[in-house]
Amino acid sequence: MHCWKVMAVFLLCSLLLSQTHCASLHQQQPRLTRQRRMTPFWRGVSLRPIGASCRDNSECITMLCRKNRCFLRTASE
Repeated sequence: MHCWKVMAVFLLCSLLLSQTHCASLHQQQPRLTRQRRMTPFWRGVSLRPIGASCRDNSECITMLCRKNRCFLRTASE
């Protein structure tokens, strides 16, 4: 009688383990990478000097990007 109980518990456990193993059939989706943002500290440290190449005003220490260069003054001054 004890042997039957052990066998029944063993079969039940193996059945449950096989169910959990088969349940993970979903396909993994590729992870989307998120663009890193600079903290205010690094933004201030990485500002470009006058004459350096730039793409917009936020990259220059003077906050003036003209013709892809960091300028000291605007054209109207």
